[in-house]
Amino acid sequence: MTGTSAWTDRPAPGPAHAALLELTGEILDLEHLEVDLFRGRSPRHATLRVFGGQVAGQALVAAGRTVVGNRPVHSLHGYFVRPGRPASPIVYRVGRIRDGRSFTTRRVDALQNGETIFTMSASFHADEPGLTHQDTMPAAPPPESLPTSREAFLRAGRDTPPNMLPFDLRRAGAWQAGPEPERSTQVWLRAADVVGDDPLLHACLLTYASDLTLLSGVTSAHRLEPFGEHDSQVAMASLDHAVWFHRPFRVDDWLLFDQDSPTAGGGRGLARGRFFDRDGRHVASAVQEGLVRVRPR
Repeated sequence: MTGTSAWTDRPAPGPAHAALLELTGEILDLEHLEVDLFRGRSPRHATLRVFGGQVAGQALVAAGRTVVGNRPVHSLHGYFVRPGRPASPIVYRVGRIRDGRSFTTRRVDALQNGETIFTMSASFHADEPGLTHQDTMPAAPPPESLPTSREAFLRAGRDTPPNMLPFDLRRAGAWQAGPEPERSTQVWLRAADVVGDDPLLHACLLTYASDLTLLSGVTSAHRLEPFGEHDSQVAMASLDHAVWFHRPFRVDDWLLFDQDSPTAGGGRGLARGRFFDRDGRHVASAVQEGLVRVRPR
């Protein structure tokens, strides 16, 4: 964790603030049932199915609560097996795969009504000195110069998707499909308000946020707008998701999510993204494959 957040433009309490409080204070605060068994719920105003970033974030909470000592998460790999039902609680069962001298490995199964809806492996590593290098942060307009997602969606005559509310997202470019195909997108994001200093919470929030816009590179490459004009034409679902955490960060400070889609085919699209903080540090990476079906008009 890199100190405390230096917010000077904290927004007045509103829907985004309330959504973040629910996410951090209830959704990610799992109930401990017994050893290695936890239970979580979905937001009160949930969509038709459980948001994938929520399940991945909750699974990481469950895994992290079984790790002893100062070992932050450095990677997670998950598979979305079945759609989750927001009205039903989700039980998280943790398997303690290994507790080594430097690494801790956990497996987490998310269950609803006895069926697995998500499975994840996560690895935790005690920090140690080593080789260091990274790519240069790509050029991007400052977040202060960009409209908020709420402003952008209101201009398009639409409401902000509920799962975006806990975050201030500002896309470098229109949220609507442009005249030319784009295989790369950039989004600045930060939590809608200051959160605490727990590194695990920041990692879980980044995991949640990494599932919000990552597949947009797949659809924008074909000038499709899943949150607008083509909402009823495009069906998308996360199939698998991986996140690597490279350096300490705060999710309540601005992070640039630089995303692209190298390939799509067979009804699936691959998307990858890199997170940079405002100092240009490459703090995390994410890769996701998603189901992308386009219905005929």
